[in-house]
Amino acid sequence: MSGNFVDYVKICCRSGKGGAGSAHLLRNKLTAKGGPDGGDGGRGGHILLRGNRNVWTLLALKYRKHILAGSGDNGSSNNKFGADGEDIILEVPLGTVAKDAETGEVEFEITEHNEERVLLSGGRGGLGNSHFKTSTNQTPRYAQPGEPGQESWKILELKTLADVGLVGFPNAGKSTLLSVITAAKPKIANYAFTTLVPNLGIVSYRDSRSFVMADIPGIIEDAHQGKGLGFRFLRHIERNATLLFMIPCDTENIRKEYDILLNELQQYNEELIHKPRILAITKSDMLDEELKEMLKAELPDDLPAVFISSVAQQGLQELKDLLWTTISEYKAIDEARKQSHFPDWGEEE
Repeated sequence: MSGNFVDYVKICCRSGKGGAGSAHLLRNKLTAKGGPDGGDGGRGGHILLRGNRNVWTLLALKYRKHILAGSGDNGSSNNKFGADGEDIILEVPLGTVAKDAETGEVEFEITEHNEERVLLSGGRGGLGNSHFKTSTNQTPRYAQPGEPGQESWKILELKTLADVGLVGFPNAGKSTLLSVITAAKPKIANYAFTTLVPNLGIVSYRDSRSFVMADIPGIIEDAHQGKGLGFRFLRHIERNATLLFMIPCDTENIRKEYDILLNELQQYNEELIHKPRILAITKSDMLDEELKEMLKAELPDDLPAVFISSVAQQGLQELKDLLWTTISEYKAIDEARKQSHFPDWGEEE
């Protein structure tokens, strides 16, 4: 599975050139010296991205390094337009970000099913000579050539779309939680970086409601500098509505580990620390009530916390209730912000 998950590709795109306009003058057995009747050239083919909710990876583009669109046909007599060049449509997962490879500038994101965006425009077709007829020049013998196509290297990056993103060091219990409360079957083992690719699962909630949870490769200290799985992890966490920090109860210093995780997110993208956060203390079946009370004094004060055990099925309903409430509040505020032009999360009014 991990070999089939591709979340980054660099492709060379070349759009089609436009067809030339025609400089034809009307000539037939009834007309010896007719006026201009040259048609326009066809538009060169575009290269487009189309969102597809049934596609989960950029694998189809991994070995397709050159994307070439068709050229437009030339115009012809009798004001006939040339045919447009063939467009190339690339089906991509939701959450795909298109960037210019040379400048690194983000051009757009694909977030909706069947959403289409032009990655590279084809050249315009040239105008035929009939457009250049004037009262003083009634038989123009020239027309426009078609515009050349464009060529550019593009980067496509996939950022997983999920309501909840799991944040934690390797072996924090993220994959185990996902396997217990969803139908996802992530690889689970007792060594670092068991999870090499994001795993998505749908969490069933009360009254037939549900939300999406993403188990993302474990973070390590200095991940924002590219260490470990570095950018591969952090790129996917950007699109989650809520962040669930997971720290085992037997960690030497829970607050310190939380601060390290939060710092990595902030160093990579400061906007991430403004997302709603919840702390889950995992493997809590090893704790009695007295130990839980002692640990509560060590927990950060600025976020809700819950003690859970995925294996023993403890605290999971409480966790789901807390996640659902947090997700719902975030989406309601985010929708109100969009409609009323509220400042982004973390911005001061």
